[in-house]
Amino acid sequence: MTRPQPLMLSFLGIYLLERHTAVYSGSIIDVFARVGVSEEAVRSTLTRMAGRGLLERHRRGRRVYFGLTQRATDVLADGARRVWQTGAVNRDWDGTWTLVAFSMPEGRRSDRHDLRSQLIWAGFGLLQNGLWIAPGHKDAAAIVEQLGLTENVTVFTAQHAKPTESADLVHKAFDTDAIAARYKEFLARWDTAAPLPSAPDDLARQLILHTDWLNLVRQDPHLPAEHLAGDWPAIRAEETFQALANQYQQPAADIARQVIEEISVRG
Repeated sequence: MTRPQPLMLSFLGIYLLERHTAVYSGSIIDVFARVGVSEEAVRSTLTRMAGRGLLERHRRGRRVYFGLTQRATDVLADGARRVWQTGAVNRDWDGTWTLVAFSMPEGRRSDRHDLRSQLIWAGFGLLQNGLWIAPGHKDAAAIVEQLGLTENVTVFTAQHAKPTESADLVHKAFDTDAIAARYKEFLARWDTAAPLPSAPDDLARQLILHTDWLNLVRQDPHLPAEHLAGDWPAIRAEETFQALANQYQQPAADIARQVIEEISVRG
């Protein structure tokens, strides 16, 4: 079963991003019941996300509505770019790598963990101890500055030189077999005559589809196409996602209009 928070991010990205509205908590509970998430789990997820500065509460009488904060808007906009604009493979790579090297004492384990998590999210792979690489030009400085680690990190861009080959870097720093396996798992679930027959309607299928796909692209470093297999499963998986997303969009929106109560929060 998919965890509630990734599902919540998908829901917010589809139904709140760029709309300047807030949604009644009871409506969210009704929607999430369709994907097997309990009322308790929904309320707990909303409370945690509000506590982390991702959601803000709006009260109208006895009802509580949840809207996006600027932080949530930024996170969701980044997710939307990855889903709709980045693409499943990197066909425009110019041969440049961004490298990040860091060294921190054992007592700063939490800082190391946060930096590694952010680097993975940004598409970096671990080449060797303390040295991370990603294809293309990445804004690693923004990651480092956000975490307050500028004094502990070195960032530079480079191109490979003999005897090193770019293909070797790809397969040393990134587990391409694991990446391919995740896309094949997605295809096994969604590239069928009738995907997810247990779901009650297309609103439920839409939320699960978007969540599955976002989880995939979050873990995909967007490696250069020239160093991937010709039958790289991400290509077919992306085509499957886009076809189903278009198929579910209108029926899901029709259902959402019936079950989602929202208010304007402009200004």
